Amino acid sequence: MDASKELIKTADLLLEISSLLMVSGANTNRVNLSINRFASALNYSTSCFISHKSIIITVYKDNTHLSCTQVKNIPPYAINFSIISAVSKASWTAIEERWTIEQIAKEIENIKKQNKYPKLVVLLAVSMAGAGFCNIFSGDYTNMGVAFVSTFIGLLIFQLTHKEKYNVYLRIFAASLVASVLASLGIVFNLGTNPETALATSILFLVPGVALINSFTDLLDNNIINGMVRFTTGLMTVLAITLGLFIAMALFQFN
Repeated sequence: MDASKELIKTADLLLEISSLLMVSGANTNRVNLSINRFASALNYSTSCFISHKSIIITVYKDNTHLSCTQVKNIPPYAINFSIISAVSKASWTAIEERWTIEQIAKEIENIKKQNKYPKLVVLLAVSMAGAGFCNIFSGDYTNMGVAFVSTFIGLLIFQLTHKEKYNVYLRIFAASLVASVLASLGIVFNLGTNPETALATSILFLVPGVALINSFTDLLDNNIINGMVRFTTGLMTVLAITLGLFIAMALFQFN
């Protein structure tokens, strides 16, 4: 293969990998490390600028004048730690076994085709987690049932609005409002010994843990721009959750 064509193909592949990692919820340092390992396996060096919405990557070979710079917009985020783990493992294997560009591309395609959990399984698992948190905070079985139903329907609203491609903060607000209203009915009808617990835990599935954790790790790694953007994204998410909860409590006139 012509050297320039191979360089362009490598840049495109590394750009696709970095985008996949960002979409899946990796922090900036992990993206850079994985990309550098893949590039090293192919005997290239890289220089990346990674933002929250786009990636610029330059691939070059030391002691030559050949280089290639590519830009890619990052698609909407869909957190998937299995993909991050699989890509990281593949990057180490690529170095140890000196994979070719074709082998790396094939492995990345296999990773992208990994089966996801069915939506019903996600709904049930997250709802059970919400009920479990309710139990931890002194809720009885009735309160746990209210938290389960509220979380289930709130997450269902979030999934349906995602399918219709609504604004992410509008989706979060709608899910928070619906879950809070349903959980508030437990307080209105005095269901269980501690109905307030069900209200407090019915919206925990919306808490932006990944965004906030990544913001701090990015800041610690001196990736200041991404750290601040992710922190702001987390704050906006918390604001949307809070607004939904506030409106629900105002509707039922809770103090």
